[in-house]
Amino acid sequence: MKDRKVLSRDPRRYTLPSERALGAETHSYLPELCDQLQTGKINRRDFLRQAALLGMATGTVYAMADKLAGGGDVIGSAMADEMPKAGGTLRCTMRVQEMTDPATFPWTERSNVSRFMVEYLTRTQSDNVTVPYLASSWEASDDLATWVFHLNQGITWSNGDAFTTADVAHTVNRWLDPAVGSSNLGLFGAMVEEVDGVQQGIAGAVEVIDDHTIQFNLKQPALAMPENFYNYPTAIVHRGFGVDYEADLSANPIGTGPFELAEYALGEKAILKRVRDWWAGSFYLDEIHYFDHGEDTNAWIAALASQQVDMVFRLPNNLIEAAEALPFVDLHPVTTAQTAVMRFRITEAPFDNLKLRQAVVACMDHQEILDKAFKGRGQIAENHHVCPIHPEYATLPPLKRDIEKAKALLAEAGYADGITLEIANGDTEGPWMTDACAIFKNQAAPAGITININKMPASQYWELWDKAPWGYTAWTHRPLGTMVLGLAYRKGVPWNEVAYDNPAFDAALDDAEGTLDVNERRKKMEVCQKLLQDDAIIPQPFWRSVYKAANKRVKGHATHPTLYHQFHNVWLDG
Repeated sequence: MKDRKVLSRDPRRYTLPSERALGAETHSYLPELCDQLQTGKINRRDFLRQAALLGMATGTVYAMADKLAGGGDVIGSAMADEMPKAGGTLRCTMRVQEMTDPATFPWTERSNVSRFMVEYLTRTQSDNVTVPYLASSWEASDDLATWVFHLNQGITWSNGDAFTTADVAHTVNRWLDPAVGSSNLGLFGAMVEEVDGVQQGIAGAVEVIDDHTIQFNLKQPALAMPENFYNYPTAIVHRGFGVDYEADLSANPIGTGPFELAEYALGEKAILKRVRDWWAGSFYLDEIHYFDHGEDTNAWIAALASQQVDMVFRLPNNLIEAAEALPFVDLHPVTTAQTAVMRFRITEAPFDNLKLRQAVVACMDHQEILDKAFKGRGQIAENHHVCPIHPEYATLPPLKRDIEKAKALLAEAGYADGITLEIANGDTEGPWMTDACAIFKNQAAPAGITININKMPASQYWELWDKAPWGYTAWTHRPLGTMVLGLAYRKGVPWNEVAYDNPAFDAALDDAEGTLDVNERRKKMEVCQKLLQDDAIIPQPFWRSVYKAANKRVKGHATHPTLYHQFHNVWLDG
């Protein structure tokens, strides 16, 4: 293990009594982080997030933030004033999808069913602060290239086996195996290398120290290791998963959580029942029922209105007013980095032509699409997939629609007389996606670009989302811009739907991921953002606010920006 320095403490600013009492080692950058908060160089949220990532205990993080900056959020979800009641069944309408291998989950919904059975090393709360979960604590070397995670002890799997580092090592090594096909290859780029054109884990990346201590040895610094462990395909599975028994969670639901999968029918329902005490504390609900009401979003709101369900997983934008009209329903909006990108697959003609791509992009009026397609509920995007709510977001010059520029670029591309293009769209997040395509179609027409919309069922779109020459793909929220860029745009990773291959981008992203100082990291992210803009691979209209609707009897719930279901504080009143 590389040297991990204990804080040189200045009693005027950096006294951390809780850490001292715990005997915990603290990262040498923490004094600088405290100074940046106190002098206003970073905000309270950035301090909370980064101090937690560097291994400071959760209570100490919030206490120190209050001491240095004053005020702030309560740890975890805000609880109702009433005394929580144990028992009851929470019913939710949500797609019930195939649920085989958590490492290859492509959707949040699958993880929402599984997360009450298989759990995660860390947990990113609704305030975007990452805290311990299966891991009790962690620490990083000063150069961020070595990370040690300590596991909670006394946890057992539902089959009676003890939870140990053997399970974590097995899980992570599966992610790093290209044969598994996990998107986590892109997320954990610091543990991955290219061999004979294939991305795979580096030798020695995962090192078991003892039954409750595991070390990750990286080829380069990476700040977000704890945050990465709470992406929805990163649930920890039993060491026999895919070895002693089939890698199918629905058939072999062995987990560390308190619930079992009592009933499961693809496309119909998933019934979870609490069968044992939760090792992490209280869990008020007895059962969680998910019902699939299909792709007709009107059926979702009808189920809520008739009180067949207590919650709608995601409230479509066109049904917000209908939900607001229900007197027994509360809306739970959240600002997110959820979006959709009109991405080009740049290895496919004619989108292998940079000038053509730049011509198409120059036609976009982002604000008009946001206002008309999504009723202004969000903020404009900038064609680089890094959101203003991401701590490392860098401000670039604003984009402007320029039809004359588009015409000139189109001529340079060899299409002076115009071109007809087709975009595939499945309205996977709602009819606003077709509306956005239609508005962009009108915006591009004056430049001589005719856009045909290939409207298809959502299920059909997801069969070709990473193959269509041009498609409109929805992406969920991640707490860091570096996370989504690693998943989507690194060379050779499974979710690189644009087939992007830019060594300068990969190097710039590596550099940003290994930079502790958020202000310095922002400068390095500016390089990544500008490269994506200049290469014109993702016309991206806007970032969208997300709404969840729930019956008022559902208490203690906070909407997570990624729509993860964290129901440990949820209880039912009546």
